[in-house]
Amino acid sequence: MRKIVMTGGGTAGHVTPNVALFPKLQEDGFEISYIGSYNGIEKDLIKKQGIEYYGIASGKLRRYFDVKNFSDPFRVMKGYKEARKILRKIKPDVVFSKGGFVTVPVVFAAKNLKIPVIIHESDLTPGLANKLSIPKATYVCHNFPETAEHLPEGKSRLTGCPIRQELFMGDRDKGLEFLGFDGNKPVLMVIGGSTGAQAINEGIHESLDKLTKTFDIVHLCGKDKLDKDYEGIAGYKQYEYISDELNDIFAAADMVVSRAGANAICELLALCKPHLLIPLSAAASRGDQILNANSFKKQGFSEVLEEENLTPETLVDNIMKVYDNREQYINKMKESPMSDPIQTVVDLIESVV
Repeated sequence: MRKIVMTGGGTAGHVTPNVALFPKLQEDGFEISYIGSYNGIEKDLIKKQGIEYYGIASGKLRRYFDVKNFSDPFRVMKGYKEARKILRKIKPDVVFSKGGFVTVPVVFAAKNLKIPVIIHESDLTPGLANKLSIPKATYVCHNFPETAEHLPEGKSRLTGCPIRQELFMGDRDKGLEFLGFDGNKPVLMVIGGSTGAQAINEGIHESLDKLTKTFDIVHLCGKDKLDKDYEGIAGYKQYEYISDELNDIFAAADMVVSRAGANAICELLALCKPHLLIPLSAAASRGDQILNANSFKKQGFSEVLEEENLTPETLVDNIMKVYDNREQYINKMKESPMSDPIQTVVDLIESVV
């Protein structure tokens, strides 16, 4: 049996694309093992899948001053030794890395052991961990055409992002029933990311009078961000987060307002959901969401409203623009070459084994 070691951690976005690949890899006869940090978010997510999990030491690589900058290099070196020992034990045919700082020692150890490495970069420009790892990789998969400009010649592969297949199995009627909507109005879904987005939440709340005339609204506010002042409004349902019913709610949604994290917008692309993107501001991030959003707008998939320009008026105007022209956006998304990222990535993995 062929063997693959997968790695990625630190955030759910560095894990869920790996999980999406598991069924196809297993179907194609791969034995999967996973290397992550001792107690990162990835540990529970992977163990739930019944995949063999190995923890290693992990240190964060920072661009700013922090006292931990003096101790973390030793953690990275320890992680490298642990990863090398694990890889020598498993003897995989290939390593697949989704990113996050835990992957750096794994990729370096694989290169040292002459094991081919494939990396997936979600954002338009590589993050620091992947920047360090890319020279060691055979190929780099990515979601945006522009990313190729930031990669060594010959390594770039435009694949899109592997999406969990259950997302396509939602039932619109079940979603409407869960939400208590009758289906007479289109459903607007608002997602601010796993931690929520206060600016988006406030913009939606201040626009409810206008928006509920056209839409029934389901609003995923983020942990601890529910506002009791807006409970019981007809045509508006708010939740911190939804897990089990999320696929059905996506099926019920006619339009989405979302942050512009790479995995989130690739899900919207795969589902062909008309959407308005409100990226995290450059002041609160390295600006990757703004680049992601602008790439999608350039390709005709999205409209973009920058957080600095977010008011109740601009929010309503942009939502109505997308909804009124929804068929145009849907057709553009259907034409995307990234229609089957799981098969494309697995074919690439097969090619190096």
